Amino acid sequence: MLKKVVGSFCILWILTSCYRPERDCKSYRTGTFKFEYTIGDTLKIGKFVRDEKYSIDHYDNKVDSATIRWFNDCEFVLQDVNSKVAIQYKIISTTDSSYVFEYKSAVKDPNRKLRVEKGTAYKTN
Repeated sequence: MLKKVVGSFCILWILTSCYRPERDCKSYRTGTFKFEYTIGDTLKIGKFVRDEKYSIDHYDNKVDSATIRWFNDCEFVLQDVNSKVAIQYKIISTTDSSYVFEYKSAVKDPNRKLRVEKGTAYKTN
C-alpha cells in the first residue's frame, strides 16, 4: 500500500514539475496597459504607459512617474522619480493580451517582513 502511495506521489510530482507557464515577456516591455492588483483583500484597477525608459502610472486618483531598469526580458525595477522608492517586478506568465506579475520592494528592510503581491496587466494597444 505504501509503495502505491509513494509511486503515485512520484508520478504526480514528475508531471507537475515539468510544467512551465508561457512567458513571452518581450511583447510587454512597452505599451499602454490596465492592471489589476490586490492590496490586502481589496482588488484595485489602474493604468500605465511604459516606454523603454519610463512608466507613467495612473492609480488611486494619482499620477506617478518611474524610471525602468530591466534585468532580463521578464524582470525589472521601477524607481519612482520623486521619492526614489524602488519596486521589483517579475512577469510570471503571459497570454496573447495580458501578463501575471509579482511585485515587492526592491530594498530589503531588516525590520519589516517582505510582502510579495500579485497582479495582472492587460495590454490595451
